[in-house]
Amino acid sequence: MLAILHYVGRDATDEIEAYHDETTLRRVIGFAVGRVEIGDTGWEPFIPPVQTGWVRRQVDSNPHNHSRSEILLVKKQPKCGDNGNACGPGLSTITPPPSSLSLIEQTQHARAYRELHRGILKAGLYQTPYLAGYGPEFARYFSLALLSCFFYSRGWFVCSALFLGLLWHQLTFIAHDLGHMGVTHNWVLDRLAGIIIAGCCGGLSIGWWVDNHNIHHLVTNHPTHDPDIQHIPFFAISPAFFRSLYSSYYERIMSIDAVSRFLLPIQHRLYYIVLSLARFNLYANSYWFLWKQGFKLHKRLWTWWAEIAAIVSYWTWYCAAVKGCGHWKSGLAFVLVSHVVASPVHVQIVLSHFSRSTADLGPTESFVDRQLRTTSDVICSPSVEFIHGGLHLQVTHHLFPRLPRHNLRQASIMVKEFAKEQGLDYAEFKWVEGNREVLGVLESVAEQAKIFSIVAKSEVQSKMNGGVLKVDSIDDRVHPDPSVG
Repeated sequence: MLAILHYVGRDATDEIEAYHDETTLRRVIGFAVGRVEIGDTGWEPFIPPVQTGWVRRQVDSNPHNHSRSEILLVKKQPKCGDNGNACGPGLSTITPPPSSLSLIEQTQHARAYRELHRGILKAGLYQTPYLAGYGPEFARYFSLALLSCFFYSRGWFVCSALFLGLLWHQLTFIAHDLGHMGVTHNWVLDRLAGIIIAGCCGGLSIGWWVDNHNIHHLVTNHPTHDPDIQHIPFFAISPAFFRSLYSSYYERIMSIDAVSRFLLPIQHRLYYIVLSLARFNLYANSYWFLWKQGFKLHKRLWTWWAEIAAIVSYWTWYCAAVKGCGHWKSGLAFVLVSHVVASPVHVQIVLSHFSRSTADLGPTESFVDRQLRTTSDVICSPSVEFIHGGLHLQVTHHLFPRLPRHNLRQASIMVKEFAKEQGLDYAEFKWVEGNREVLGVLESVAEQAKIFSIVAKSEVQSKMNGGVLKVDSIDDRVHPDPSVG
């Protein structure tokens, strides 16, 4: 539902076609009641209400407890209808400010992208290469699993944990493919396989990942709306986070509290340490998501029960493996090694976005422009692509999320030619260079966090002393990057 709310009042043609196959699109067309003619200038977009702070809540409307919907602002406001208060966002609220982007040019880019998409389809790149693509992958999975079991049987628990971590690292990639329906292209089959791989083998919720990841693809690198860059108190990739932003995905304010003020100024030094333990955060997000879904009776589909069963299965065999290590020190080593060894995938995931623009250019920006602006590739040899699992070709993946992983390289050649023809930037870095870019952004924001902390402390001291603190605007001092907006 949140994905749809982000496109109220906007032209979502490209996003819908990128996310859905022909069968689904034909079903959607069956519900159409008319066609909007937009001409050469394109659709004049509005700002989706959810992006201006308006959210919908269920409230009691009468003594018989019949509920109704009420639209409220994130901040507490007088009740809808009291003293003439508006019951929803007005035209002035959803009308975007003047944009530096040309609507005609953005429309032209969108139409060129659709032509590119037709070329991808014509080239047969949506056909999954099962034998040539996933054949070696499954051989790798089974080899890693057998090696982990072999060393465990010999009592070499650290070696066993190492290969288990490598297995988790590799399985993350196929879980990603399945979440995008990029394997069988059948929702039921891909979701069931995703539950088995993510749940039984890794203890994670594929349902949570899909829910989270779809939003990331639609509002990529938006500080307020993209959950994949919302990592307060550990990381902030833009000074915009200093404002204690409201997350439309997590439905809470990402407060800059004492922990944030301590961690953010040293975030570039803690970067790899935090990511080495990121899998524990995936557990927390997965289980919180399933817990919330458990209270929504209409959401308890077979997938919810299947995920619960899969995760119980995971913890049954994993706890037995830890207990089988004997001494608690061996068990702790097994847990830490297996989880830390799997952590490079987290570095891979953020590498393509943390150093890219976090600007909000408004609803005028086309889908293709936004993805190219906020995403980058990692340059690597085809011989080591399996280490990156397709995540090194994030630009093409973001433009065509359902495209089978093993066809991304061929498609990326077409995307690069397209970008060149349209005068669009196609960013790509080598692994080391990309890491330097990310660390550079984190260090830059960390320095600004120090300034923010100093100013905030001075303001508190000034108020305690009854004085008036005169300083330049915080925005002027810590927002040199126009991406803050």
